[in-house]
Amino acid sequence: MVGAALFTCVLVFASSALSAGLVASVSLSSQTMTVSEDGVDVYRWPVSTARKGYSTPLGSWSAKWLSRSHRSRKYDNAPMPFAVFYNGGYAVHATFDTKRLGRPASHGCIRLHPENAATFFALTSRYGTANTRIVVGY
Repeated sequence: MVGAALFTCVLVFASSALSAGLVASVSLSSQTMTVSEDGVDVYRWPVSTARKGYSTPLGSWSAKWLSRSHRSRKYDNAPMPFAVFYNGGYAVHATFDTKRLGRPASHGCIRLHPENAATFFALTSRYGTANTRIVVGY
């Protein structure tokens, strides 16, 4: 029963990802993000997701809105450049703490090197938020 439910979830996530032209697949276990355009992998970047005591939610979402130079209202006005928001206050965005990329370090957002975040932001702008999906899994 559990196996069937898990299989159904995988199918739902896969079908929703296939419907988008731009897909960012984030792996919490490998701390990487693979970006696909129209089903073709074009980038694979190191990320930082939630450190101990915080969480990066699992699931699949369309991008909701963009902010080129956002600042966190929740975490001391921290800079979140090139933010692509996808689930409430969660976003894919740039970090200047690049030495910690590749391992958990955030409050829950998905952090990228500033150059990679700018690239993802530009791609999302080009494809549109409705055609961009962020998929987070183990």
